[in-house]
Formats: sequence, structure tokens, C-alpha cells
Amino acid sequence: MSDDRKIYFDHQATTPVDYRVLDEMIPYFSEHFGNPSSHIHKEGVRANAALDTARKRVAELVNSKPEEIIFTSCATESNNLAVQGFLKANPDKGKHIIISEIEHYSILNLVMRLKSEGYDVTAIKVDQGGLIDPEVVSRAVRDDTALISINLANSEIGTIQPIKQIASIAREQEIFMHTDGAIAVGNIPVDVNDLGIDALTMSAHNYYGPKGAAALYLKKGTDINPLFEGGFQEYGLRSGTENVPGIVGMGAASALARAEMPARTGRLTKLGKMLWKGLEEEIEYINFTGHPEKRLPGHVSFWIKYIEGESLLLMLNIKGVMAASGSACSSNLRGEDEEDLAASHVLTAIGVPAEFCSGSLTVSLGKDSTQEEVQYLLDIMPEVVEKLLMMSPLYADKLRGKDPYS
Repeated sequence: MSDDRKIYFDHQATTPVDYRVLDEMIPYFSEHFGNPSSHIHKEGVRANAALDTARKRVAELVNSKPEEIIFTSCATESNNLAVQGFLKANPDKGKHIIISEIEHYSILNLVMRLKSEGYDVTAIKVDQGGLIDPEVVSRAVRDDTALISINLANSEIGTIQPIKQIASIAREQEIFMHTDGAIAVGNIPVDVNDLGIDALTMSAHNYYGPKGAAALYLKKGTDINPLFEGGFQEYGLRSGTENVPGIVGMGAASALARAEMPARTGRLTKLGKMLWKGLEEEIEYINFTGHPEKRLPGHVSFWIKYIEGESLLLMLNIKGVMAASGSACSSNLRGEDEEDLAASHVLTAIGVPAEFCSGSLTVSLGKDSTQEEVQYLLDIMPEVVEKLLMMSPLYADKLRGKDPYS
């Protein structure tokens, strides 16, 4: 490996577009540029056919019917369409919503606004591994529970939730069940019929497709309202001229994910275990986050006592490794003049003390990550951590016998 290293270990944030996906997209920018709604001429018909093919490919990835796939611009839009769309179309179902306390902000911030509109929200707690107990969900159900929305997998700690069991509870009570699968679909097998869900959020850029292309699986027969008014695209549920190149790319990425899933997950599971074991053996004061087994393949997250995650991230970046600071502090929360820093809601939910959240790191490998890259990270981590410990006033206090965290 050359000295000019560029190792990308932040695949939970986004993935590079696969060149095979890009090759399928390129003609639809300028060569086949038609509007799918222009059914009267050849270019419009061609574009519409491309959407049909992409819709079929995405449906095959999650084992749904093509007509149950609604294309959107991003996972945030899909989440909002599922939750708001269902509640607004079904006001008689009740005004109680169940989520988990570790949802994405596109769910958390949405339900906060819905609370101001008279909805009641129950946020289910998770255990130290980030898992939800389906029995706790069952006990939270009320006569006026209209909707349950719980993420399939968490990007920060990698934990995969028991959605099938939770959906069974929802189905028995005739409650609408949505899961945010943005970080899961395309990376682990997802079958909407096996899970028994009513709606599923998907995001192309999380599995080697383009940004700006996403989808919502919506079980046939479900009544929802669109988020905004316009034409009749996407069965009247998502108006606006379709992003044909992006949707074609999502379809291509879906077909590749479906074909290559066993090989990808096998490699990533092996590399993830290698990284976990190596860090566990070599790094003192390390604490892993998320469930050790029920987690995304190739996803390793942890915090290190006495050192800051941002400093660790910067030191690794200098050495050519790009990872994520596990949302240790949220820059979404801004005051009028400055940023307000807050401990990650995911880490505090699993019991990590707020003062330790700043030491959090998320390393997420991708389909093209190599054993050599993982070994390089393992080789440099002890030196980096030791250097940061020597710079840490908290660690200095510990050495003087005044451990602030004892």
C-alpha cells in the first residue's frame, strides 16, 4: 500500500457509486433524456420503460410487487411520506405513535412536531446492545395506537432490530408498521413479506447507488396522503418529474445487491470480526457499542475512555483512514450564534455516560474493503490511542490517582 493512503471506512454514511451502476445511468442524462410522463413519443416511452425496469429491480430486492414501490428523493422523504402520509389519511386510527428512542432524526424530529398537533408518542427504550424487546412494544400498545415506526438497523451502533416479531404484534392489533431500512436494505437480506411490515424506507446511496434516489415500499391497499400536491407521478403519491438517471441507478444497484449479497455479507462479516478481535486485543479502555452478533456486517463501533472521538477521528484522517465519530456531538442543534453540542442520543440510550460519548467511533467497511486496509488500521490504532491518552488531562488525572470516572 502506498504512503498516500485513502482508506474509506465510513460506508454507513454513504457508499461510492458502483461503476456498473454509473454505466447504466449515464445514457439517461443526455442521450435518453425523455420525461416519463411524455407517453406520446419515443423518448418519453423509453424513459417510462426505464422506470418500470428499475421499479421491478427494487421490488425484487425486497420481495415486493413493483406497484408497491414509490420512488422518492431520499430516506428522509420516504420516512415522512410513510408516517405523515398514513396518519393524515387515517385520522380515525388514533393519535398514539410508537417509535424507539434511537430512531433517525427524520423520525424523531417529525414525531416531535406531531406531538404539537395532538399526537402522543411512546419512545421504546433499548438495552445496552441497542436491542428492543418486542414484549415492551406489546405492552406499549394502546387502543388508540395508530402507527409503529422502528428502524431496521442503526447506523451508529450497527444493531439490527427484531422487526419481524414487532410487526407480528402490530399486525395482530391492526396497527400500521413502518421500518426505516435505509442502512439495511442492500446490505443485508430484507424480505417485506417475511417481515410482515406495511412500509419500508430504502436509500440507494447506502448500497452503491446514487444520492438523490430512494424509495418507499408501501403494502398494496394501504391508504396514505401525499406530502405535497402536484401531478400524478408515482401513483399520485409523489408528484414531480422523476429523477430518471437516479432511479435507473437505484434499480441497477438493487440488482447487483441482490446478486452479490451472499458474497458481500460473507466478506464483510469476516473482516468485521477481524477488526473487532484486533481492537479488543490491542486497545486498552475500549468499549464496543451495539449488539456483538445482531449487527450489520462489517460494522464496528466503540468508545475509548479518556479520549475524544473527534481527536481520534482527526488523527486517523491524517494517517489516511476515514471513519465517523459516531454522532458523538450533534451539530444539528444550533443556537442563534453558535453550535450547541449534545451527547449522541443513541449512545446515551444504550447507557454510555454522556462524558464518554465524546470518545465514540464508528468504522463501517464496504464491499471493496480489504484485509490489508483493516490490518493497517489495527497497526496504527495503538500508537494513535497512546498519543491521545498522553495528551488527555482526564488520563493525567487517572495517573495521579484521581480518576474522574472511577
